[in-house]
Amino acid sequence: MALKKDDNGRRWVEMEFLVPGTPEQVWQAIATGPGMAAWFAPTTVEEHVGGAIEFDFGCGATSSGLVTEWDPPVRLGYEEHGWSGEAPPVATEVVVTSRSGDRCVVRMVHSLFTDRDDWDDELESFETGWPGFFEVLRLYLAHFAGQPAAGVRVMTVHPGGLAAAWASLAAALGLSGLDVASTWRTPAGVPPLEGIVERVHQDSQNREVMVRLAAPNPGVAVVGSFGTGEQTSVMVSIYFYGAEAATVAASEKARWEAWMADLVPVTGPQR
Repeated sequence: MALKKDDNGRRWVEMEFLVPGTPEQVWQAIATGPGMAAWFAPTTVEEHVGGAIEFDFGCGATSSGLVTEWDPPVRLGYEEHGWSGEAPPVATEVVVTSRSGDRCVVRMVHSLFTDRDDWDDELESFETGWPGFFEVLRLYLAHFAGQPAAGVRVMTVHPGGLAAAWASLAAALGLSGLDVASTWRTPAGVPPLEGIVERVHQDSQNREVMVRLAAPNPGVAVVGSFGTGEQTSVMVSIYFYGAEAATVAASEKARWEAWMADLVPVTGPQR
């Protein structure tokens, strides 16, 4: 859906997606700090109206705001301030609606109240940025709902364009030519990961493969390149689940940082 506007100065984008799970399971995943860290980014939430909410994207990049609606397991609202320079606060509303067969529809709306179009492109980027995370959310709810989670995320700028960056990353990780349901294992010399390909995606700004991991610990790995114009990044993002998740993530983080530094030497900051 494209950005919408009304006569009262509201501008918004909205998305709906179907996920497995009961309303209570979905709420835990989308409205609590441990839940959101399991498929999005490390998050802290004070679980009441007026409470603080903060997303930690790594390398000092955070976004914070206040909870404006708290009605478990149905409705969450929050406003983020300072999310894009001088932009007004962006208001987010998330509504969970139960469906038959232990499934739920999640509706997410991001709104700005301004008569200026300065931030329209960035507001629309919410709509294009979320779908990959929603796929991680689906896998989390289908296979790992409620389990402890810990993550590893390494990213750096690549000197080539999008296609060249993806070709380099995919070749190094043995991902070239794989399709959904393929079995994947990292080659020799790469930190060990093994699992089943769940998603292969590409568009004008992204190349991405998502794998449900069996080793070295159950989880989800997302490997991709993304960017516009002359700025392209490559990324490996891993969500580990279960009792050993934190231990495994701590041991694997340094290995992946070293591997990424060797893949793309001194071209940008590691995250």
